Amino acid sequence: MTTNTPATPTPDLTRVAAWAAPAAKAPLERTTVPRRPVGEHDVLIEIKYAGICHSDIHQARDGWGGAAFPMVPGHEIAGVVAAVGSGVSRFAVGDRVGVGCFVDSCRTCEYCLQGLEQYCTQGMTGTYNAVGKDGEPTYGGYSTHIVVDENYTLRIPEGIDLDKAAPLLCAGITLYSPLAHWKAGPGKSVAIVGLGGLGHMGVKIAHAMGAEVTVLSQTLRKQEDGLKLGADHFHATGDPQTFEKLAGSFDLIVSTVSAPLDFDAYLGLLKTDGTLVNVGAPEEPVSLNLFSVISNRKTLAGSMIGGIAETQEMLDFCAEHGLGAEIELIRADQVNEAYERVLASDVRYRFVIDAATI
Repeated sequence: MTTNTPATPTPDLTRVAAWAAPAAKAPLERTTVPRRPVGEHDVLIEIKYAGICHSDIHQARDGWGGAAFPMVPGHEIAGVVAAVGSGVSRFAVGDRVGVGCFVDSCRTCEYCLQGLEQYCTQGMTGTYNAVGKDGEPTYGGYSTHIVVDENYTLRIPEGIDLDKAAPLLCAGITLYSPLAHWKAGPGKSVAIVGLGGLGHMGVKIAHAMGAEVTVLSQTLRKQEDGLKLGADHFHATGDPQTFEKLAGSFDLIVSTVSAPLDFDAYLGLLKTDGTLVNVGAPEEPVSLNLFSVISNRKTLAGSMIGGIAETQEMLDFCAEHGLGAEIELIRADQVNEAYERVLASDVRYRFVIDAATI
C-alpha cells in the first residue's frame, strides 16, 4: 500500500468531455461537464473504460423516477490515477483504480462504520444522478476524468485487464455480495436467474466459490455459453415442466432480471430454509402469495452492491481466480445503439466504452 504520497501537479480539468442524456429518454450526446478541483484527500482518475449497466438505461430514461438532467451515466469505472491530493495515502500516480456505484456516504452511521456504506442511513452519494456534499451534481463514468475521495476509490489488481475489470465495479460486486453473504460454496446448490451482464458474473463467481451452479434462462439459446462460464446445469424457464422438475432443488437463487418475476413459482424451487435474493430492480410493482414463503420457511430477500471493503475483496477474489467480465468494447458514439441492444438482450455480456473515444 502506498503511504505519504506527495501531491502532484493537477491538470486543468475544470470541464471534461463526456456523453450525457440531456433529458429523459433523449439520445445521449457528447458534451462537457465540470469536475471539482482535486482536494486534499481526492484522487484524479483518467478513465480508461466505463461499463454500461442496465441501471444506466433505467436512470437515463427516468424509469425509476427522480432523475436529474443533464445526466452522465456510468458507475463501472476503471482507470489510472493522474494526480492525488496532498493528504492522499492510499494511491499514487499511475495506480490502476476503479470507482463503483457511489462516491461518498455519511461515514458516521452504524452501517458506514461497519463497511456497509451502500446502506448508509443518510443515503450514499451515487456516482451519478446524485448531489454531493458540495451541493453540486455528480456525473458518472461516460467521461474522460473523474475526481473521487480516496476512501471511495478501489484498487484494481494487476491480474485483471482494465476493460474487463470495469463491469466488476457494479455487475461483479452486485453478485459477489449476496453469494458471499448467503455462503455459496461447496455443498450448496445455487441458481442464477438470467444470463446477462449480472448473471454471467454470478455464474463465474459462484463456480469459483465451489457451489453447484444452475442457470435459469428463458430459453436454451445461451446454454453453451453458460456451461463454458462455469454452470453445471442450464434450464429454460419457458418450458412449463422446468418448475415441476426442479421443485425444492436450490439452497440459494439469485435473480438478476429487471422484469417482474413470478416469485411464487421461483420460491417453489427452493429447499426448506432456502433463499431467493433479488438484485434486479423492475420498474413495476410485483406480487407475492405469502404462503410461498411461509411454507418450508423460505426467504425472499434483496441485496444492493457492496461496501468499499467488500468490493475490494471481490476484486482481489476475481484476480485470484482469473475472473473478468465478458465484454464487447465500443466507441463512445455507439452508446445509443448499445442501449437498444441491451434492451434487446443482444450483448454477450457487457458493453464497455473505450474512454479514449469520448
